[in-house]
Amino acid sequence: MAGDSLENELQSWCQKSGGRKLEIRIRDEFIKLGQALKLAELVSDGVEAKYVINDGLVKVNGEVDTRRGRKVYGGDVISYNGQDVKVLSGNE
Repeated sequence: MAGDSLENELQSWCQKSGGRKLEIRIRDEFIKLGQALKLAELVSDGVEAKYVINDGLVKVNGEVDTRRGRKVYGGDVISYNGQDVKVLSGNE
């Protein structure tokens, strides 16, 4: 499946850290916003990611971003549907 290969390719992991706080760890320098939403399991697939991003429902570091391909780096925080996701790089 595409989602499985994405996780294997990035060698990333996703961990719930209590309540509505979520963290994703990436090995590479960045991850695209749509991929990050899928990795954090906030959306079920790329089509859903595209719609919620285009509709202005996703924030990165507190600002709405409508670019699905936006590069998200370690330290960035993605907010969607009442959940915050902190992106951790491999060395954090």
